[in-house]
Amino acid sequence: MFITRTISGIVLLVLIFAAIFAGGNVWLAVTALLSVVAMYEMLKMLDLHKKIIAIPAYICNVLTFALIIVGIIDFIPVMILLFVLSMAMYVIGWPKYNVNDISKVIFTYVYTCLCMSYLFLIRFSENGLIYIWLVFIGAWGSDTCAYLIGILFGKHKIPSTLSPKKTIEGCAGGVAGAALIGALYGIWVNSYLDNGTNYIIIFAVVGAVSSVISQIGDLCASAVKRNCEKKDYGRLIPGHGGIMDRFDSIIFLTPIVYYILDIMGQI
Repeated sequence: MFITRTISGIVLLVLIFAAIFAGGNVWLAVTALLSVVAMYEMLKMLDLHKKIIAIPAYICNVLTFALIIVGIIDFIPVMILLFVLSMAMYVIGWPKYNVNDISKVIFTYVYTCLCMSYLFLIRFSENGLIYIWLVFIGAWGSDTCAYLIGILFGKHKIPSTLSPKKTIEGCAGGVAGAALIGALYGIWVNSYLDNGTNYIIIFAVVGAVSSVISQIGDLCASAVKRNCEKKDYGRLIPGHGGIMDRFDSIIFLTPIVYYILDIMGQI
């Protein structure tokens, strides 16, 4: 299992990083594909993947990326359309569906497609090839640091039963580690982009905040699985589960990174 997990993880990283460097239509296609797969996994987890009421989510998924292609990033009309279409399915199929199903469909769209679309928006921005790595620092970098610090120094459990092995020391280590990695990355970027911006501080802040959001995202994904009494979202990635299992914290985190950079005037 360890060898399988390691090999599949390396292959996945190579493919994702290659698509990021390629950018443009390649990264857009990869992002769109990831969002569709993640949406399917979530709808399957919620037992809606074979029901007609899930169709509006897929329609709005395609529409979201169609808008991005033409340069429109205002997704409120898409959200309204999703609500209207879902409600139409609700009344047409009455009493087969209930209001909880509507909530699950909208939740799935926001969690998977809408959040995932920001992976492309960050990469598509000016200096996007530099900024996109902050997402992975905040997610995977934080997770690695939290794991190592937790193993070495973890004694106090976090006040949540979702992940009994997580410790306060580990979580703090993840935040500190992501901030440090962000700062080190900022040092390199400062030498590459000499435009008067102190990327060391900016990236350290983004790293620290991203770590907190990433850890919340990881617990949120676990909570959904617990509610549905499932172990994994899928089996697409050997040893890792599905796209939602491997990208849960990244999906949750990406819009936050985008808007932090936007507030700081970097996008």
